[in-house]
Parts: sequence; C-alpha cells; structure tokens
Amino acid sequence: MNILTFDIEDWFHILDNPDTKGIAEWSKFESRLAQNMDTIFKILDDHQQKATFFVVGWIAEKHPDQVKRIIENGHEIGSHTHLHQLVYEQSPADFGQDLQKSIGILGDIAGNKIKYFRAPGFSITSNTPWAFEALLKNGIEIDSSVFPASRSHGGFEQFGTAKPAIIACQGMQLKEFPINTHRLFGKDIIFSGGGYFRLFPYSAIQKFTEKSPYVMTYFHPRDFDPQQPMVPGLSAVRKFKSYYGLKQTEVKLRKWVNNFEFMDLAKANEKVNWTDAPVIDITSK
Repeated sequence: MNILTFDIEDWFHILDNPDTKGIAEWSKFESRLAQNMDTIFKILDDHQQKATFFVVGWIAEKHPDQVKRIIENGHEIGSHTHLHQLVYEQSPADFGQDLQKSIGILGDIAGNKIKYFRAPGFSITSNTPWAFEALLKNGIEIDSSVFPASRSHGGFEQFGTAKPAIIACQGMQLKEFPINTHRLFGKDIIFSGGGYFRLFPYSAIQKFTEKSPYVMTYFHPRDFDPQQPMVPGLSAVRKFKSYYGLKQTEVKLRKWVNNFEFMDLAKANEKVNWTDAPVIDITSK
C-alpha cells in the first residue's frame, strides 16, 4: 500500500527558524505557491493519479483558488493547521483554537467536513498526547502526524509501529497513518518524502519501496522548485537539507508513480483491515 500526500505550504514556511516564524515574517516574502502547484497538478494529471492534500489554513485564506483547484481535480483535502507551528511549542488551548480555525476555513471552501490532519514537522510527540484528543473532539477521523523515529522536530520513537494503527485516547479512537520506516544498517530510516526523498538516489528509493508493504509519502510545493530563493537564517546543515536535490524531485516522483501503484487516503482507509490493526493507547502514555 503506497499513499501519496502533499503538505500545502509556501517556500518560506520553514520550522524552527526565527526568520520565518510567523505571519509578521511571512509578509516579507513573495509567494511561489501557484507555479509550484502547477507542477504538482501536471504530474498528477499526466499519471491520472489521486492524492491527499494537507493544507495550511493561512494558505487557504490567501490562495482559496488553489484549494478549489485541488477539489475540482478530484483530490481530497485535510488540515495542516492554520499557522503552521510546532505542536509541542503550543499549549493545548492554542493548538485547539488553531485547529478549529483551519478546519473551519477549509471546510467552508470545500463545502464539506474536514476529517484528515497532519501536524507541521510531524510534531505530535509522546509529550503531547492531548493533541490527539483535540483532533478527535474536532471531528478529525484520520491522522498522519506520527513520525515513529528520531527527528529534529520531535519524532515519536515510542509509538511502537510504522504501519496503520488505531490510537485509543480518552475512550475515543483515531485512525493513524504514520510515516513508514525502512531498516538499514540496524537503523530505522525514512525515504518517502521531503528532504529524505531528495537525498536518496531513485535506485535506492525503488529498492526500499519494493521491500515496504506500506509507504506514506509527503511532499511540499517547495520540493519541486529549484529556483526558489534561499530562506534567511538557516545554518549550513539546514540549507543542505532544504535545498539538496530540488532539480531531481519531479523526475524522481514521476518515475515512482509510474513504477508503483499509489492511492489517496480515502482508498487506503478502505483497504486497511482495521479490526487487525494495532491499538496504541495514548491515554496511558
């Protein structure tokens, strides 16, 4: 099962960087979203491929036409929060308010209930179990925020599985589609999205995919934009992670969706045998 998803944010939505922290900083930069969305839509159209788009609410406010394009092209949308902040840096109240605003804006544009969610930077961790409770209370049915390995923006190594699972929280249940991992040289690595996808040669990605019964992808519009400006304030390491391999992303993704079958979250949800899925009790963690 290979699932294709995109996190819809602009090129300057870089986490953990004071120069791109919030609205005051974002207003200094010119959007490159439209041209990068053109690239994504062209790839999907050429391969008759459906995907799930997790959209930042602030982006939906600024570019409602792009959200409408997603829907008109037969794709589904979910929330990527409203102001694209790390979950573990927020209070439960702030996170809940931000979530409500995002699903309200997106729901109004889409004309239906928003039931999918992904946290920026996969920043729901073992220290923020309240985030899952907030998702459930706000009508989210399917989440894809768990990064079951170490990560600069948190990670959730204690989650215990890198395949679809049920999260039990305060007597409620949430379906979780975590990021997949691949065992290499005794370590769990990620290869299926963002900088990881750009780092590995396609031959390695193809081999990892062949050995993986479950793959959850995540791409951003900026991943397809080799001409984007350099984000200010980044260290040398973060510049490498953010800009390496941009020229090859489109070519590699086209090969990937041509060589393997991908689906959106709606179809994946139908294929999972949830009765046999592992149950992770977040309440007790």
